[in-house]
Amino acid sequence: MKAEIIAVGTELLMGQVVNTNAAVISEYLADLGIDIYYHVTVGDNRKRLNEAILQAEKRSDLLILVGGLGPTEDDITKQVLAKHLSEKLVSDPSSKKKLEDYFAQTKREKMANNERQVLVMENAKALFNHVGLAVGAFLQKNNHYYAVLPGPPSEMKTMLTKELKPLLQEIIGKNEQIHVRVLRFYGTSESQLTTKLEKLIVEQTDPTLAPYTKKTEVTLRLATKSKSTSEAIKKLDKLEQNILTTESVASYFYGYGDDNSLVKVVVSLLKEKGQTVTVAESLTAGLFQSTLGDVKGVSEVYKGGVVAYSLEAKAKLLGISEASLLEEGVVSEFTARMMAENARDIIDADYALSFTGVAGPDSLEENSLGTVWIGLARRGKPPAARLFHFSKTRQFIRESAVMCGLDILRRELLKN
Repeated sequence: MKAEIIAVGTELLMGQVVNTNAAVISEYLADLGIDIYYHVTVGDNRKRLNEAILQAEKRSDLLILVGGLGPTEDDITKQVLAKHLSEKLVSDPSSKKKLEDYFAQTKREKMANNERQVLVMENAKALFNHVGLAVGAFLQKNNHYYAVLPGPPSEMKTMLTKELKPLLQEIIGKNEQIHVRVLRFYGTSESQLTTKLEKLIVEQTDPTLAPYTKKTEVTLRLATKSKSTSEAIKKLDKLEQNILTTESVASYFYGYGDDNSLVKVVVSLLKEKGQTVTVAESLTAGLFQSTLGDVKGVSEVYKGGVVAYSLEAKAKLLGISEASLLEEGVVSEFTARMMAENARDIIDADYALSFTGVAGPDSLEENSLGTVWIGLARRGKPPAARLFHFSKTRQFIRESAVMCGLDILRRELLKN
């Protein structure tokens, strides 16, 4: 099955809204084994939208139209598609009830044009909107499949997951499906990783292997077409083993999945080992603690931390001798070690990290832009610190430092 996504909305063409929906839909379709050959964006214009539909029908089996389902006159998607397919638009009972309940509950006046949101092609299957009010649709006609989804990303993704995906799975269920596994790596670049895996990449057939560069890490997407899950697992396991037994590659591997992250892995390891962590931050200014705070249940392992940006704050909040700071410098191995050790003692945690360095725009204490010291203190052991040199923007340096700190802690936890 070949698919095409038609995103509808002048705001997309004007750059006022970024079309994130196409990426989400494409990933879902790829996981189902449906090939996506074209993404098209068209404004709120009936003639041009109809032309886009005609063109898509010439080259694709499945047309997914996204956006333009609202209550106003420029929301034209259902009206244009219905006319094109000679379909009558009727109210969907379930969606109409939700609409009525919404206005009754909110005590707001319902406008006549709100009824447009619950219209659906008469011979289509209505796709219920679990988040918003605009109903979607799915129809098979004239040797094509047509799906209509709302534009707001939260509404679109929920409808895609709960309503459309099961229908597509049923259609293609008798054929081979694509099974995907994502491996995540930190501490290596895409060029380094692909060089080491060159033989596997060049000789790949099924499963396939594709690297993707993220902001501060690299992922490998393994995919195979198989009729059964068990068959797919065997093929993916074999390819994964070949990857992780390649020279030093396993040392950078930290986890699986598109929705995973290094901070989630670290928090999970801390919970698993019954350990706690704190942090003393200078150049990252609370970014490490904010990153920890994004993980559900982090309070089990994170008691709190210290942000000590200036020399005076490091002396007062962390109890480091001001004379020593002046002598050694705030961007130094000494300061990183003392920040970590004193924070660990103050908070009484099992582990402590510290960050001090130069995020720019200027140099500091003769240290160049991107110079970063990361300290690590562990209960019962002397503190240590490592020097790193990051580049690019101020924000990238800070984010890189946070990721590096997480990886240092992850590796330390795996030793014990």
